[in-house]
Amino acid sequence: MPRTTPPLPLAVQRALRKLGADIRDARRRRITASVLAQRVMTSHVTLAKVERGDPSVSIAVYATALFCLGMVDRLGELADASMDEVGLALDEERLPQRVRGRRTEASVRKSKSSP
Repeated sequence: MPRTTPPLPLAVQRALRKLGADIRDARRRRITASVLAQRVMTSHVTLAKVERGDPSVSIAVYATALFCLGMVDRLGELADASMDEVGLALDEERLPQRVRGRRTEASVRKSKSSP
């Protein structure tokens, strides 16, 4: 019985298809499919799945293909916290509305001596 993957959201399917197409286009400009499959240490069939954006292929195979094409640096930026607009907005909402400075000994003495 073939292994199946659970249904994916449409946006995820589109993103994987785009990634596969981008890998295919980059590969076509540089090397043959056979050479890339050999460098990725996978079969020609698996490389064809990568180029179709198949979700059953390991992310390690996608990452290795990107590495072999000289594009792996982009992979590290996918979930970069500085690019997470929603997360940054949520963090900003959690900030206190008012911030008090620390009380120093001088300010404590001053407040005690004031009537």
